[in-house]
Amino acid sequence: MGLLQFDKLPINTLVGADWKTFKAITEGRTIDKNFQQKFRLTKAVCRLLSSLTPLEEKKYKKILADKSLEMDPVFILGHWRSGTTFVHNVFSCDKHFGYNTTYQTVFPHLMLWGQSFFKKNMAFLMPDKRPTDNMELKVDLPQEEEFALANMMPYTFYNFWFLPKHTMEYCDKYLLFNNITEEEKKVFKETFLKLIKISLYNTHGQQFLSKNPPHTGRVKTLVEMFPNAKFIYLKRNPYTVFESTRSFFTNTIQPLRLQDITNQQIEDNLIEVYRKLFYKFEEEKHLIPSNNLIEVKFEDFESNAYDMTQEIYRHLSLPGFEESKTDIEKYLSKKKGYKKNQYKYDERTIKIVEKNWGFALDQWGYSL
Repeated sequence: MGLLQFDKLPINTLVGADWKTFKAITEGRTIDKNFQQKFRLTKAVCRLLSSLTPLEEKKYKKILADKSLEMDPVFILGHWRSGTTFVHNVFSCDKHFGYNTTYQTVFPHLMLWGQSFFKKNMAFLMPDKRPTDNMELKVDLPQEEEFALANMMPYTFYNFWFLPKHTMEYCDKYLLFNNITEEEKKVFKETFLKLIKISLYNTHGQQFLSKNPPHTGRVKTLVEMFPNAKFIYLKRNPYTVFESTRSFFTNTIQPLRLQDITNQQIEDNLIEVYRKLFYKFEEEKHLIPSNNLIEVKFEDFESNAYDMTQEIYRHLSLPGFEESKTDIEKYLSKKKGYKKNQYKYDERTIKIVEKNWGFALDQWGYSL
């Protein structure tokens, strides 16, 4: 177990941002009274670590900036708590894939210079399990890249973890890209491509494997960037997703936030974000060539992960299954005893989901 408990962190993940990004995210925003000390400490550490950023930039320009990607990425999409982490972990058994690591999510500017030192310290301090669902936490394990992007530029949805009073503003602009400016989108594309190059270099991969729920609302931009990208879209029982996401958001936001927000406000935002994300994907998925997209119910994947993985490889014409199937089988056999959180759908949950997310129940064929 790590030295620090997740829910008692004296700083938040913005310690790993570059100074320009930190200022852009927080400038002009209210930091509520109870979080002033955390804000000041996070700001001080960020300012100190940012002095190392020029060393990182120099090395990036020297070894990676001019390199082209060998292959377009594979994107695992779906709302939070739809099984994206499990699918990501299964596919990352394939060594031809590269990915963003847990360490990289916090310190994306300390990847090419100083990583060994900072990673050892992070491993010593961080908890060994994700508090929301008991999933294993280690510095080199695959992780979604939105936290890393949030420390590299101010144009990501994950600003809401720090400034939750602005959740719906960030949703419309940086999750769905509805009101994003051309300059902001340009920065997003450049920053994301940089993250991919560093991730592949760091994990010795040829093809980037992305697990990032916010990308579900950015299909148009992703296809513009990567015309031959492959997409795996996960669907899961909305009753389960509601219970699980409410727990995940409510618990995860506590050590990260710099503003007050009630559990009811978190729930209200979750209900609306789900609806907007669902329809945004439905609106844009036609932009993906049919042989580059597969839609999967997580319950089907979970019940027969090996065969479903093989089918996804076949449908998307992905290389590497034969070389990786032994490692995939080993990983899946280790997970057979994994204890998932159990959710009971009380009457309130049932009413909320049926009233607000009935469209997903109907379209995907879920019922109690």
